[in-house]
Amino acid sequence: MTTTAPRGAGAATAAPATGGRTWPAPAGAALALVLAMLAGVWVGALPLPPGAVVVTLLDRLLAPLGVAVPGGLEGTQAAVLTELRLPRVLMATLVGAGLAVSGAAYQGVFRNPLADPYLLGAAAGAGLGATLVIAYSPVQAIGPIGIVPLAAFAGALVGVGCALALGTVAGGSHSPTLLLAGIAVAAFLAAGQTLVQQQNTDDLRQIYGWLLGQLGSAQWSDVLLVLPYLVVACTVLLFCGRALDVLAVGDDEASSLGVHPGRLRLVVILAASLATAAAVAVSGLIGFVGLVVPHIVRRIVGGSHARVLPMSLLVGGAFLVLADLVARVVLSPAELPIGVVTAFIGAPFFAGLLWAGARRR
Repeated sequence: MTTTAPRGAGAATAAPATGGRTWPAPAGAALALVLAMLAGVWVGALPLPPGAVVVTLLDRLLAPLGVAVPGGLEGTQAAVLTELRLPRVLMATLVGAGLAVSGAAYQGVFRNPLADPYLLGAAAGAGLGATLVIAYSPVQAIGPIGIVPLAAFAGALVGVGCALALGTVAGGSHSPTLLLAGIAVAAFLAAGQTLVQQQNTDDLRQIYGWLLGQLGSAQWSDVLLVLPYLVVACTVLLFCGRALDVLAVGDDEASSLGVHPGRLRLVVILAASLATAAAVAVSGLIGFVGLVVPHIVRRIVGGSHARVLPMSLLVGGAFLVLADLVARVVLSPAELPIGVVTAFIGAPFFAGLLWAGARRR
């Protein structure tokens, strides 16, 4: 991972947003997210009537107020909506939003448009934690909560913690040092995961299924497990948007304006890593969301992090819901791993960004 931003991409990151065309962007992104979520619950192996789906959702939302909305789904259709598709769509929204806003935050704090949420060993740590549990745990759940998500979450936090500790000892909070520390820790953890896989070949199918990303098994317990961590982490990142804009002008200038660069970097890295760890724990490894979505957002609203971060939250959620929809229907009744779909979408898109940047040089 290089720490030098491409000339074109770096300029795009620092460019100010143009106020004349950005004011409708959040409303448009929110509408796109709502439409993507509705499409996610409408489409599937069992078609559901769109109108009845909306009525059922309104009935569920208004039920705590004592208001009943008749005409909704019943029986099998209602069960498919509430127990299968709705938690899956909500999970895709949460994971996509968390990965996208984390990617935007990493790119801002490291001043590198190629940074992504798996930068500091979160993916490698989560992969090792999940692999250990799949291979050696005699049980797969504690009550309604699966062991694999908990192990992946703990592993991701351990990976990030080791990278931060190594980077701090080696050179403080300087971005290049942290990046190199993350690469070293990720390589070590990935080697440990490979060793476990070689000793437990019978579990390879399940391990690779998790590593390629999976949302098909999402349950309400998974949504409740990941929700508080993502809410806290994303809230912290959104409040750091303007400070990241100040940091973009340089550490000395930021200090003179009342921003503590080292403290800000630590807070942003910890919050982004927490969001990444929570997302990875319940979804497996889903690439390119945190890398590509912030680039799309910056082309819409400019380079101000105060605008990029909330827009990434909305666009990331919509992006992953639609990607999951493609994963469900493209080979129906079989499903593609969600990580394969995001790679097919993200890799050509990012290659196009690099090619466009090279032409501008």
